[in-house]
Amino acid sequence: MAEKQVLLTGDRPTGKLHIGHYVGSLKNRVAMQDSGEYEPFIMIADKQAFTDNARDPEKIHNSLLEVALDYLAVGIDPSKSTIFVQSAVSELSELTEYFLNLVSIARLQRNPTVKTEIQQKGFGESIPAGFFIYPVSQAADIALFKGQVVPVGDDQEPMLEQTRELVRTFNNYYGEGILVEPQGVFPPKGQGRIPGLDGNAKMSKSLNNAIYLSDDEDTLWTKVKSMYTDPEHIRVEDPGHVEGNMVFTYLDIFDKDTEKVAELKAQYQAGGLGDMKIKKYLFEVLNAELAPMRERRAKFAEDPEAVLNMLREGSDKARAKAQATMREVREAMGIQYWG
Repeated sequence: MAEKQVLLTGDRPTGKLHIGHYVGSLKNRVAMQDSGEYEPFIMIADKQAFTDNARDPEKIHNSLLEVALDYLAVGIDPSKSTIFVQSAVSELSELTEYFLNLVSIARLQRNPTVKTEIQQKGFGESIPAGFFIYPVSQAADIALFKGQVVPVGDDQEPMLEQTRELVRTFNNYYGEGILVEPQGVFPPKGQGRIPGLDGNAKMSKSLNNAIYLSDDEDTLWTKVKSMYTDPEHIRVEDPGHVEGNMVFTYLDIFDKDTEKVAELKAQYQAGGLGDMKIKKYLFEVLNAELAPMRERRAKFAEDPEAVLNMLREGSDKARAKAQATMREVREAMGIQYWG
C-alpha cells in the first residue's frame, strides 16, 4: 500500500464559513480525506487571523468554535483528519523566526498575493509587520508538517512558490531532504470562487453578500430573494440575460441536473420565466445541499465542550508531529544542544 501524502490546509477564524468556502475548498477536502490517500492536517489559523484583527481578539475567540462546527458539518472527520489550532503549536513560531532569516524584505514586497491583499484591506502606509510577513508564517505552517499537498485557490499560487523557495533555501544551507517542497491542488477551472449575492466578484463576510453554511431556511430564502438577477428583466414575459445573473451562476455550480438548468436558461432568455419562480427553484437546490450540514452542525453544537476537546486532542497530535520536525531542524542547524 502506498504511503499516504501529508495534506495541510486551513482557514482563519474570523467568522462562520460560507458556501464560497464550501465550493472552493471544504468540499474537496472532504473528498481527499475520504479517499484514504492522504494524511490531512487542517488548521484553524488563529495566529494568522491576528495579523489584521489584533484589535478585535473577541472576533477570533468567538469564531474558533464556529469554524470547528462548520468543519464537522461538511463532513471533516476527526478520526480521519487532524483538526488543530495554530496557536497551540508553538513550534510554528520558532520555524517562522528561522525562515525570516532566509528571505529578504524586497522578496516579500514582490509577492503579488500580499500586494493585492494590502490594497484590498486599505492599510496604506500602516501595514502591520505581522501581516507583511505572513507568507513566511504560512510557509512555516506547511513545512513544519512536511506538507506535500496543499489545496488552495488559484490566487494562492504565489504563496506556495514562496514556501518552495524557503524550503529549498533551508535545505541548501542545512541539509537536503530535511523539509519538503509542497505542491498545490487547485479547484476545477471556474469553481474556485463564487461571486457574492450582489454580483460582486467575491463572496465575503465583510461585504455582507454571503450565504453561510449555518443559515436556517428562512434566512436562506431571504438571501436568495435578494439575489442580483437581470435588471432589464422587468416583466415575466421579457427576455432575460443569464450571463451575470447570480441565480443561474449558482445553479451552474450547485444543481446536478444540468439538463434542467439548460431548459430554464432557454426559457428565461426567451421570456416567460419570472425571477421569483427561478429563485424558488434555486432555494430548493441550495436547501437540499445545506440541510444535512445544518442538521449535523446543530447536533455538534449541542455539546461545545466535546468540540473543544476534539480541538485539544487534534492540537496535541499536531504538536507531536511539529516537535519531531523541529528536532530535525535544530539538529540540522546545529542548535539542538542537548537531549
